[in-house]
Amino acid sequence: MTADPIVFPSLDWFEALQKLVNDDPAYRQIGTVDAAMGVKVADEVFVVTFEAFECRSVRAGNEYDLINVDFFIEMGPEAWRTMLENIKANGAAEAGQTLVSLDMLHEISTNATGDQLRADMFFRYNQSLQHFFDLSANLNTEFAN
Repeated sequence: MTADPIVFPSLDWFEALQKLVNDDPAYRQIGTVDAAMGVKVADEVFVVTFEAFECRSVRAGNEYDLINVDFFIEMGPEAWRTMLENIKANGAAEAGQTLVSLDMLHEISTNATGDQLRADMFFRYNQSLQHFFDLSANLNTEFAN
């Protein structure tokens, strides 16, 4: 676990998560991911790009970037905090706090272009995406709000 707290949402937080996932052999066993994912928390946007067996890049973005990603996940700060605290407490998201369950209840994933094939990538790569966020259990996360 990281010793110093890292604020969520921030580029530092996503970079720390990128390092964890790229160092995790279990992530590579799930399968390949080739997708650009947007993450939206209130007015903040981050772009996370996966290529083959790694998280290739993370960067701060803006609303315009959401047009170019394959899909994006959007939740308010409290919903993100609830999910991440659940992951921290349990080592992985419990059933009601997984990306898929949250999407089924609140439609958190979307695609700005209406391209259904790109939007379906959220579900196709779900296990890898969930593992990506589940690794945040190893971060000392501090919340901005």
